[in-house]
Amino acid sequence: MAGSPAWLLLLALGLCEYGHRGQGYKMTARFSDSSITHPRLGQRLVLECLTTNDDSGVFWVRLDKDGTLHFIVFISSLPRATFEGNKKTSTRFEATKGLHYQLVVKSFMPQDEGNYFCLMNSNQMLYFSPGQPAFFPVTTTAAPTTPAPTTQRGITEKDPCLKTPNPETIKEKELNFFCDIFIWVPLAGACLLLIAALAVTIRLCQR
Repeated sequence: MAGSPAWLLLLALGLCEYGHRGQGYKMTARFSDSSITHPRLGQRLVLECLTTNDDSGVFWVRLDKDGTLHFIVFISSLPRATFEGNKKTSTRFEATKGLHYQLVVKSFMPQDEGNYFCLMNSNQMLYFSPGQPAFFPVTTTAAPTTPAPTTQRGITEKDPCLKTPNPETIKEKELNFFCDIFIWVPLAGACLLLIAALAVTIRLCQR
Protein backbone atom coordinates (compact mmCIF):
# COMPACT_ATOMS: atom_id res chain seq x y z
CA MET A 1 0.00 0.00 0.00
CA ALA A 2 2.79 2.42 0.87
CA GLY A 3 4.59 1.68 -2.35
CA SER A 4 1.57 2.10 -4.66
CA PRO A 5 -0.44 5.15 -3.59
CA ALA A 6 -1.74 6.09 -7.05
CA TRP A 7 -4.88 3.94 -6.80
CA LEU A 8 -5.77 5.62 -3.52
CA LEU A 9 -5.57 9.03 -5.17
CA LEU A 10 -7.98 7.92 -7.89
CA LEU A 11 -10.35 6.52 -5.28
CA ALA A 12 -10.12 9.76 -3.35
CA LEU A 13 -11.43 11.67 -6.35
CA GLY A 14 -14.23 9.19 -6.96
CA LEU A 15 -15.33 8.79 -3.34
CA CYS A 16 -15.00 12.36 -2.11
CA GLU A 17 -18.72 12.79 -1.45
CA TYR A 18 -18.90 9.41 0.24
CA GLY A 19 -16.05 10.22 2.56
CA HIS A 20 -17.62 13.51 3.58
CA ARG A 21 -20.93 11.93 4.49
CA GLY A 22 -19.47 9.07 6.48
CA GLN A 23 -19.62 9.25 10.26
CA GLY A 24 -15.89 8.52 10.57
CA TYR A 25 -12.69 10.25 11.49
CA LYS A 26 -12.12 13.94 11.11
CA MET A 27 -9.06 15.31 9.34
CA THR A 28 -7.69 18.82 9.03
CA ALA A 29 -4.76 20.13 7.00
CA ARG A 30 -3.27 23.42 8.13
CA PHE A 31 -0.10 25.46 8.47
CA SER A 32 1.71 24.69 11.71
CA ASP A 33 2.21 28.43 12.16
CA SER A 34 -1.28 29.90 12.37
CA SER A 35 0.02 33.39 11.59
CA ILE A 36 0.89 32.37 8.01
CA THR A 37 -1.66 33.34 5.36
CA HIS A 38 0.61 33.20 2.29
CA PRO A 39 4.00 31.49 2.01
CA ARG A 40 7.06 33.49 0.96
CA LEU A 41 9.47 32.58 -1.79
CA GLY A 42 12.13 30.22 -0.44
CA GLN A 43 10.36 29.83 2.91
CA ARG A 44 10.54 26.57 4.87
CA LEU A 45 6.82 25.79 5.08
CA VAL A 46 5.48 23.28 7.60
CA LEU A 47 2.00 21.76 7.20
CA GLU A 48 0.40 19.40 9.68
CA CYS A 49 -2.47 16.95 9.44
CA LEU A 50 -4.76 16.63 12.44
CA THR A 51 -6.74 13.40 12.64
CA THR A 52 -8.70 11.53 15.27
CA ASN A 53 -7.02 8.27 14.18
CA ASP A 54 -3.22 8.03 14.35
CA ASP A 55 -2.96 4.32 13.53
CA SER A 56 -3.59 4.23 9.77
CA GLY A 57 -0.97 6.55 8.36
CA VAL A 58 -1.54 9.61 6.17
CA PHE A 59 -1.08 10.52 2.51
CA TRP A 60 -0.14 14.07 1.52
CA VAL A 61 -1.25 15.28 -1.94
CA ARG A 62 -1.30 18.63 -3.74
CA LEU A 63 -3.85 19.95 -6.22
CA ASP A 64 -2.14 22.47 -8.51
CA LYS A 65 -3.62 25.48 -10.33
CA ASP A 66 -4.41 23.37 -13.42
CA GLY A 67 -6.46 20.88 -11.40
CA THR A 68 -3.80 18.13 -11.47
CA LEU A 69 -3.38 16.01 -8.34
CA HIS A 70 0.19 15.25 -7.23
CA PHE A 71 1.14 12.55 -4.73
CA ILE A 72 3.82 13.79 -2.31
CA VAL A 73 4.33 11.23 0.46
CA PHE A 74 2.78 8.49 2.56
CA ILE A 75 3.63 8.59 6.29
CA SER A 76 2.95 5.36 8.17
CA SER A 77 2.11 5.24 11.86
CA LEU A 78 5.54 3.70 12.68
CA PRO A 79 6.51 6.30 11.27
CA ARG A 80 8.07 5.73 7.87
CA ALA A 81 7.94 8.03 4.90
CA THR A 82 7.56 6.90 1.29
CA PHE A 83 7.86 9.64 -1.33
CA GLU A 84 7.00 9.62 -5.01
CA GLY A 85 8.83 6.88 -6.88
CA ASN A 86 8.93 4.67 -3.76
CA LYS A 87 11.80 6.76 -2.40
CA LYS A 88 12.63 7.14 1.28
CA THR A 89 13.83 10.74 0.97
CA SER A 90 13.05 13.78 -1.18
CA THR A 91 15.07 16.81 -2.21
CA ARG A 92 12.03 19.06 -1.85
CA PHE A 93 10.08 17.64 1.09
CA GLU A 94 10.42 16.21 4.57
CA ALA A 95 7.81 14.07 6.33
CA THR A 96 7.60 13.25 10.04
CA LYS A 97 5.11 12.10 12.66
CA GLY A 98 5.04 13.63 16.09
CA LEU A 99 1.88 14.95 17.65
CA HIS A 100 0.63 15.28 14.07
CA TYR A 101 1.61 14.05 10.62
CA GLN A 102 3.81 16.82 9.25
CA LEU A 103 4.82 17.73 5.71
CA VAL A 104 7.69 20.17 5.27
CA VAL A 105 8.32 22.04 2.03
CA LYS A 106 12.04 22.76 2.35
CA SER A 107 12.07 25.86 0.13
CA PHE A 108 8.69 27.00 -1.15
CA MET A 109 8.83 27.75 -4.88
CA PRO A 110 6.21 28.61 -7.55
CA GLN A 111 5.89 24.91 -8.52
CA ASP A 112 4.81 24.17 -4.93
CA GLU A 113 1.73 26.39 -5.07
CA GLY A 114 -1.62 24.65 -4.74
CA ASN A 115 -4.13 23.21 -2.29
CA TYR A 116 -2.67 20.64 0.11
CA PHE A 117 -4.75 17.70 1.36
CA CYS A 118 -4.08 14.82 3.71
CA LEU A 119 -5.85 11.48 3.15
CA MET A 120 -6.30 8.38 5.25
CA ASN A 121 -7.45 4.86 4.44
CA SER A 122 -9.03 3.09 7.40
CA ASN A 123 -11.21 -0.04 7.35
CA GLN A 124 -11.73 0.25 3.59
CA MET A 125 -12.90 3.84 4.01
CA LEU A 126 -11.22 6.95 2.67
CA TYR A 127 -11.09 10.09 4.79
CA PHE A 128 -9.65 13.36 3.64
CA SER A 129 -9.18 16.88 4.91
CA PRO A 130 -10.39 20.14 3.39
CA GLY A 131 -7.69 21.71 1.26
CA GLN A 132 -5.15 24.11 2.74
CA PRO A 133 -4.37 26.79 0.10
CA ALA A 134 -0.70 27.67 -0.28
CA PHE A 135 -0.25 30.44 -2.83
CA PHE A 136 1.94 33.50 -3.06
CA PRO A 137 0.18 36.82 -2.41
CA VAL A 138 -1.48 38.32 -5.47
CA THR A 139 0.30 41.51 -6.52
CA THR A 140 -1.80 44.25 -8.09
CA THR A 141 -0.45 47.14 -10.18
CA ALA A 142 -1.84 50.52 -9.21
CA ALA A 143 -3.38 52.51 -12.04
CA PRO A 144 -1.42 55.65 -13.00
CA THR A 145 -2.85 58.79 -11.52
CA THR A 146 -3.24 62.06 -13.46
CA PRO A 147 -1.96 65.05 -11.48
CA ALA A 148 -4.63 67.64 -10.75
CA PRO A 149 -4.21 71.08 -12.33
CA THR A 150 -2.43 73.55 -10.09
CA THR A 151 -4.67 76.11 -8.50
CA GLN A 152 -4.24 79.60 -7.13
CA ARG A 153 -6.61 80.82 -4.44
CA GLY A 154 -9.04 78.01 -5.24
CA ILE A 155 -9.27 78.91 -8.95
CA THR A 156 -7.73 76.77 -11.70
CA GLU A 157 -5.27 78.19 -14.20
CA LYS A 158 -7.98 78.04 -16.84
CA ASP A 159 -9.75 80.94 -15.11
CA PRO A 160 -9.38 83.98 -17.44
CA CYS A 161 -9.24 86.28 -14.41
CA LEU A 162 -5.79 84.97 -13.61
CA LYS A 163 -4.32 85.68 -17.06
CA THR A 164 -1.87 88.59 -17.21
CA PRO A 165 -2.67 91.04 -20.07
CA ASN A 166 -0.17 91.01 -22.88
CA PRO A 167 1.54 94.44 -23.27
CA GLU A 168 1.51 94.14 -27.07
CA THR A 169 -2.23 93.50 -26.99
CA ILE A 170 -2.76 96.65 -24.91
CA LYS A 171 -0.78 98.79 -27.37
CA GLU A 172 -2.69 97.33 -30.30
CA LYS A 173 -6.00 98.19 -28.66
CA GLU A 174 -4.86 101.75 -27.99
CA LEU A 175 -3.81 102.22 -31.62
CA ASN A 176 -7.13 100.87 -32.82
CA PHE A 177 -8.93 103.28 -30.52
CA PHE A 178 -7.08 106.32 -31.92
CA CYS A 179 -7.61 105.11 -35.46
CA ASP A 180 -11.31 104.86 -34.79
CA ILE A 181 -11.37 108.45 -33.52
CA PHE A 182 -9.61 109.84 -36.63
CA ILE A 183 -11.94 107.95 -38.93
CA TRP A 184 -15.33 108.28 -37.25
CA VAL A 185 -15.10 111.89 -36.04
CA PRO A 186 -14.63 113.44 -39.55
CA LEU A 187 -17.20 111.05 -40.93
CA ALA A 188 -19.71 112.10 -38.30
CA GLY A 189 -18.98 115.77 -39.04
CA ALA A 190 -19.51 115.25 -42.75
CA CYS A 191 -22.81 113.55 -42.06
CA LEU A 192 -23.95 116.48 -39.92
CA LEU A 193 -23.02 118.97 -42.67
CA LEU A 194 -24.86 116.86 -45.22
CA ILE A 195 -27.98 116.79 -43.04
CA ALA A 196 -27.78 120.61 -42.52
CA ALA A 197 -27.41 121.27 -46.25
CA LEU A 198 -30.33 118.97 -46.95
CA ALA A 199 -32.48 120.81 -44.43
CA VAL A 200 -31.62 124.22 -45.97
CA THR A 201 -32.39 122.91 -49.45
CA ILE A 202 -35.82 121.65 -48.32
CA ARG A 203 -36.70 125.08 -46.83
CA LEU A 204 -35.69 126.93 -49.95
CA CYS A 205 -37.77 124.59 -52.07
CA GLN A 206 -40.80 125.17 -49.87
CA ARG A 207 -40.70 128.96 -50.56
